[in-house]
Amino acid sequence: MIHVAVAVIVNDLQQVLITRRHQHQHQGNLWEFPGGKCEPGEQVLDALKREILEEVGLSVISAEPLLKVPFDYGDRQVLLDVWRVSEYLGQAQAREGQAMHWCALNMLDDYDFPAANLAIIETVKRA
Repeated sequence: MIHVAVAVIVNDLQQVLITRRHQHQHQGNLWEFPGGKCEPGEQVLDALKREILEEVGLSVISAEPLLKVPFDYGDRQVLLDVWRVSEYLGQAQAREGQAMHWCALNMLDDYDFPAANLAIIETVKRA
């Protein structure tokens, strides 16, 4: 099981930050909420802060657990440990050359996400 820290980052305009996976990655070319794998022994919040800084250049100040999504893709199993980032510093930038977009919450259904992300989308739209 791959443990992944995932950030739901909503700005003042009620837009959520999404990024597109590179083609060579598992579930390539699909949109996702930014984040990444937890290193062995690393606390989830620490992984979230590290990954968000590396991936989109934001410093997470505070975040709260939102939900956990275990998912089996057949070729790999993931546990998405999803956090809502309530405070951050910086301007989002695509530091890994990925496509990035601030998406209106009501427009998330217009983007193709990996199946494991669908539970996140439903939760975010209800919040």
